[in-house]
Amino acid sequence: MDAYDAGSAARHGPAEQPHPPVPRPAPPADAPRSAEAPLIAEAPPEPEPRTGVAALSLRYQIGAALALAVVAIAVCVHVGMVFLHVAPPNTVTKQHGGAIDDWIYPEFEQNWKLFAPNPLQQNIAVQVRAEIDTADGGTRTTGWYDLSAQDGRAIDGNLLPSHTQQNELRRAWDFFVATHDADNRPVGLRGALSETYLRHIVQLRLDRENAAGEDGVVARVQVRSRTTNVPQPEWSDEELSDKPTYRVLPWWSIPADETAEAAR
Repeated sequence: MDAYDAGSAARHGPAEQPHPPVPRPAPPADAPRSAEAPLIAEAPPEPEPRTGVAALSLRYQIGAALALAVVAIAVCVHVGMVFLHVAPPNTVTKQHGGAIDDWIYPEFEQNWKLFAPNPLQQNIAVQVRAEIDTADGGTRTTGWYDLSAQDGRAIDGNLLPSHTQQNELRRAWDFFVATHDADNRPVGLRGALSETYLRHIVQLRLDRENAAGEDGVVARVQVRSRTTNVPQPEWSDEELSDKPTYRVLPWWSIPADETAEAAR
């Protein structure tokens, strides 16, 4: 009986296991809910994180707003000053011309030479020499340093030349010429300023070249310009002189405080 039962179990296999429940499909969204089905509350969407100025605290937001307002005012004032500087003479420039010039010169000066129909046809080189007080009580005079040629060599082949190399010396000389007559006498109050500005530039250049030597001190400087005409093209019949002309300025003494500082 046991063997029969065992053989019968072997033929029919193990007892059948109950099948897992089949999941019921979810009802469509537009199907009516039954009263017995529980209502599932939808979670509210998460707020987007704040960025930029909005992410700052109130105190920093106020500081940023004040900084932007100051920058905007400064930009508007600068644009207005530049516009008045290049504009034809008018009532505002006649009454406040001094304030406009103080704002513009010398850093923001504007002119229309780039758009002139007749560009400059001369090469102007600014040169300087110095009188040196030596340690033994004597004096000596250096040769002429061609500062414009130094700037030209620094710019030639330089993809990113500095503003100083391109414009500092040239604009200083133009400033001096515009405020002095043919006898190198200052015209107006800005003449003395142009002299000081040009003198400081040539002093820095002489210090860079170590013109005074180890124990010497620069006591006086003298500046001159060398002007030559640009050669005419081959197709032109115009005849130009190839001889340079010079404009030699008087000797300028270096103030005692600047001489002492250079000696230190």
